[in-house]
Amino acid sequence: QEATISGVVEKGTIHKVAWSVVENLLNADRLKRYEAHLNAERVELAPELFKDSIRAKLIIDANKSKKISDLLIGVFFEDINYAADGGLYAEKVQNRGFEYSPDENRRDPNWGHTKAWSADETKITFRIDTLSPVHTNNKHYAALQITEQGAGLVNEGFGGIPIKAGDKYDFSLFVRSPEPRRGKLTVRLIGKNGEVYGEAHTKTISKDWKKHEVVITARETINDAHLEVIPQMTGRVDVDLISLFPQKTFKNRKNGLRADLAQVIADLKPRFVRFPGGCVAHGNGLNNIYRWEETIGPLEARKPQWNLWGYHQSMGLGYYEYFQFCEDIGAEPVPVVAAGVCCQNSSVGSNGQQGIPLCNMHDYVQDVLNLIEWANGDPKKSEWAKKRAQAGHPKPFNLKYVGIGNEDLITDVFEERFTMLFNAVKEKYPEITVIGTTGPFSEGTDYVEGWNLATKLRVPMVDEHYYQPAGWFLNNQDYYDKYDRNKAKVYLGEYATHIPGKRCNIETALLEALHLIGCERNGDIVSMTSYAPLLAKEGYTRWNPDLIYFNNTEVKPTVSYFTQKLFGENSGEEYIHSTLELSDKQDIVRKRVAVSVVKGSNMGDLILKIVNILPVPISFEIDPVNLGAIKQTAVKTVLHGQPDDRNARPQTSQIEIDGIVATSLEPYSLTVIRLKTQ
Repeated sequence: QEATISGVVEKGTIHKVAWSVVENLLNADRLKRYEAHLNAERVELAPELFKDSIRAKLIIDANKSKKISDLLIGVFFEDINYAADGGLYAEKVQNRGFEYSPDENRRDPNWGHTKAWSADETKITFRIDTLSPVHTNNKHYAALQITEQGAGLVNEGFGGIPIKAGDKYDFSLFVRSPEPRRGKLTVRLIGKNGEVYGEAHTKTISKDWKKHEVVITARETINDAHLEVIPQMTGRVDVDLISLFPQKTFKNRKNGLRADLAQVIADLKPRFVRFPGGCVAHGNGLNNIYRWEETIGPLEARKPQWNLWGYHQSMGLGYYEYFQFCEDIGAEPVPVVAAGVCCQNSSVGSNGQQGIPLCNMHDYVQDVLNLIEWANGDPKKSEWAKKRAQAGHPKPFNLKYVGIGNEDLITDVFEERFTMLFNAVKEKYPEITVIGTTGPFSEGTDYVEGWNLATKLRVPMVDEHYYQPAGWFLNNQDYYDKYDRNKAKVYLGEYATHIPGKRCNIETALLEALHLIGCERNGDIVSMTSYAPLLAKEGYTRWNPDLIYFNNTEVKPTVSYFTQKLFGENSGEEYIHSTLELSDKQDIVRKRVAVSVVKGSNMGDLILKIVNILPVPISFEIDPVNLGAIKQTAVKTVLHGQPDDRNARPQTSQIEIDGIVATSLEPYSLTVIRLKTQ
């Protein structure tokens, strides 16, 4: 049938329904349109809208306070955008185990077992074999047939190998040869035209697989060296797990992390690290679920696998390294494991969310329990704890949190398996805080069902995720004010401001600061937060925006990074009640100015975080009533710029206090003031 609707002829079927149904649909549509209007709002305003100067007076009631979480600012690490191999993991050799598979990355026609490797085919035959590997978990190795001595195998690294003059690099590989006359290996760092920037020699090759290790000292600083491995013989030579590692890693750890990148993360002062990822954890199909137990122990025994984001995980950065990093920076480890289901966006198997067969769930539940035992157990009583001790850490890692699930659809399949896992952990390790999930969004069916399940099971904490436009953050500052204090605590595990162009600038940084002020005000219910994603390598980015960009030699924190850093450096354990009085009562002013006051754990400083998302300065003062005795000098740190400024950095100064705390808040700024108490 045909009907004319708003002047347009539409074809379809006509049904009679109650007017109440139509009215509800119309109201829902109006609400969505209104929400879309609010979400589309941006922060920039014309200065001429404000003819009168704006004054703000803060009244702090130091006698009215509440305890808040001391874990509010943390980081979430996921192997996306080459965050691990080629990024935080300091390995310089790409595809060191020849385990890249053509199925991993269909966008790259050269992706396969020989990716990043090359050889002079006139002097050497280079093929891949699997007949008798070093370890069954690393099945592929390079079988070289050398016809002319001096021919070698060359690795290009991850877009070149950066080296620094005078620095030492640990080279290692597994090698064997069946030839009766076997020679040594010459290992070189070379330039594009064959320049030699460093060289070392191994001992004579053995008949059976044997690991050889040498140290190469770089003679020059260069950003795009290659590694060359030259057998000093002819005939058959097999090589595998070829590695080049800088000795200068973070904390000088063997098999450690890239020092400058790890330090920038450590500078955030994160109270926790969530790892190994979100979608990476529950994987693309059941066979791609991240298995923690396959990422510990000797490197040759770790089982690499393809990455849901379209590349390779060597697992050199495994659970031991994650836990070690947490310990090194004083952060709580927060591992997240799949809830017995793979990602609902899976494109392998039967597609979509799939559950581990119930007949196999007992074993999977035991795998999760084994993780806790590995992290916290006594090596004298536990085989899993013994594995930790053998890796070099006899003391427990003191694991307190385990995340189960990530952005999962809350289906019957999920609920059954999550319940099995939650109950098993609760029964055997009641001291562990399990973090559940409320689905992929901050509203909708999965969000509701996720909270219902958490409430039914009495899950102590749930993981919420949302990436929202600018207007959402501007108009939802009371988001957590409305949460039920008798239900689960909240871990805001993934969030960021997404504006057109997907970039970080002053606008996104200040909106995230605005949201963190709301989280801090509700720190009795919001226990943890972490921006996402954390890392992105330039030229290899699958997701924007990210907190920290980098290349092989540079680390480039974004403006949003400095919001996180200022909150991390200036966190507190006690929220102090305050009232902000503004001379301009307009709604556009009210929602663009926010304050949080906390008492720091370090020496009891009073810490003020103030956001001014207006195009004009604000004359700001603090009423000294109930403030107590404070010292005459305070530290003031300001992050400010125009909304589209992508290069703003915090500036620190001192302000003198003469009976009253008074200062000016810059336009479009985040200001942190630390008041020293007597």
